[in-house]
Amino acid sequence: MNHLETLLADLTSGDDARAEAAALQLTAFPVATLDPLLQSDDVDTRWWALRALAGFSGGEDVVQRLIAALEDESDEIRQCAALGLCHHPHPQAILPLIRALSSPDSMTARLAGNALIAIQTEAVPHLIETLQSATAFTKLKLEIVRTLAEIGDPRAIPALMEVLQTDSAISNYWATYGLDKLGLGMIYIKPQ
Repeated sequence: MNHLETLLADLTSGDDARAEAAALQLTAFPVATLDPLLQSDDVDTRWWALRALAGFSGGEDVVQRLIAALEDESDEIRQCAALGLCHHPHPQAILPLIRALSSPDSMTARLAGNALIAIQTEAVPHLIETLQSATAFTKLKLEIVRTLAEIGDPRAIPALMEVLQTDSAISNYWATYGLDKLGLGMIYIKPQ
């Protein structure tokens, strides 16, 4: 067995320590080396392949594979993909990450928000548009408000001010946090 085969065997061994060591070393090989593992029927194999992929230095080929994994049927895989995109922020991931914000799995939604925070200002117009087009106040809207608050872009001020008119205490918290972060610290009172 050659070195690459040994690393791939370690990555899929079921031994977390061996798999982690292999994931770190696999970054010396081409990204395509992981493609067969990314297509595996085994969730654990796909997860470790994504973990290894996240350690690569970057590039569109890494980002495209992480974006594709956001559509996986497994919550664990979508979580790993979103976490990988936190380390590889790229504008191409904005819309898939916004879709992931509405995941029924709260960890996937939170990690997708964190990846959008890593992308920063390029995500803001898309987040505001999605926030304004959503009808009811849902987990999606809450995660968008948190994401906008953490990014701290002045373009979000009107949207955050509008959120203050809702009855959601947690959304009001994040809107206030975002406005304070932008230097607009004041007491916000909802008119009766």
